[in-house]
Amino acid sequence: MTHRFLLGTATALAFALPAFAQDDDLLVFDYSGFEDPSFHQPYIDQHGESPTFVFFGDEDEAFQRLVSGFRSDVTHICAGSVPRWQASGIIEAWDTGRIPAFGDLDGSLLGEDVMAGTAELFFLPTDYGSTAVTYNTDEVTAEQVASLQVFTDPAFAGRLSIPDNVDDAYALAYLATGVSDWSDVSDAEFEAATDWLRAIHENLRTYWTDPGELGQLMGSGEVLVAWAWNEVPVALADEGFPVGFERNTTEGTSVWLCGYVNMADGPGSEDKAYDYVNALLDIASAQPLIEGGFGSANTVALNSLGAETLEANGLGEVTVPVLAQLPISNEQRQRQAEAFERIKAGF
Repeated sequence: MTHRFLLGTATALAFALPAFAQDDDLLVFDYSGFEDPSFHQPYIDQHGESPTFVFFGDEDEAFQRLVSGFRSDVTHICAGSVPRWQASGIIEAWDTGRIPAFGDLDGSLLGEDVMAGTAELFFLPTDYGSTAVTYNTDEVTAEQVASLQVFTDPAFAGRLSIPDNVDDAYALAYLATGVSDWSDVSDAEFEAATDWLRAIHENLRTYWTDPGELGQLMGSGEVLVAWAWNEVPVALADEGFPVGFERNTTEGTSVWLCGYVNMADGPGSEDKAYDYVNALLDIASAQPLIEGGFGSANTVALNSLGAETLEANGLGEVTVPVLAQLPISNEQRQRQAEAFERIKAGF
């Protein structure tokens, strides 16, 4: 999965270089943008400087560099990548006893086994967001987007868009076909979701690749309805665009999540690795994160922002099922990826 903080060409050019060499005892491998000091100010307060950051363009690239010998202390990935990273042996479990906010983390972002203490914590969620129906309120009514079946509506043929991202696409398709937990889908449920994605393919104007592109498509009127991350309607509204973000669609809504993995044999300080992730989960980091388009995985920190702020940023309460994009097996993700590529190719 491509992370939600997308900075285009700058990210691609900067992936191999530190943003600035600071604390040599901690190397954070990350997406460009997350070096923002306000995201980890408690770490700076404690140690007098930020960690050293090295950037990558996407998680496949990051994985290949790490298995080829590059070493970091912590790495920022999204949930879909976790099974492959864990199976490779390049990450080790976090000690939950060293994470003060662990008991306050959103259980829906962790999985029941971890919360129950029956599984080790290999993935520490720190930031998340929602994916839901975004629409042009001048051209589309609230009633027309009350259901995810809007993507099958021939009245909007050629004016629809979904992400060019297998996780987001299948989250939509599972919800649309009655599944709100993708952790253990049957063959029949997978086939139903795949058939649904294939059915909407001809209705789509395009598969969007980053929020800026989708913002332009909606701003120009080419796209009227999209399956989009919460940062998109916020940005459009800031520009005065007539936009709605419908999370309470009949079938449900989705949340994506990202966080940090603890690298095995990291070259730096293990203590500072914990200091860094604890800083991200600190209540002081919640406001800067949401201003960047991300919700804190720490429910206490997140709720400190107030219901109005959360609603304005697309992270308010919902009354419908929520599909959390938790890690799934390599086999399931590969099956979905292969089917999605065939669908996009017209098969």
